[in-house]
Amino acid sequence: MLIQRNIDESWVHRTVDQPDRVDRHDEGATLHYLKKIVERNNRWLRIVVNVDEIPHKAVTAFFDRRLRRQT
Repeated sequence: MLIQRNIDESWVHRTVDQPDRVDRHDEGATLHYLKKIVERNNRWLRIVVNVDEIPHKAVTAFFDRRLRRQT
């Protein structure tokens, strides 16, 4: 999935380790980590992680177009 979406693995680690924002969804079952990626023209990378599973499991990663206008 990362290769298809042109998402560097280091960006994923940076987003989860040092997010600009974290949102809780699905009654706390998932955390959405968000980070602006300078290398991709300040686009917002969203990493969705299922925190109900041990160890936590990344569900998806994508550049969120809905956040494009946010600074």
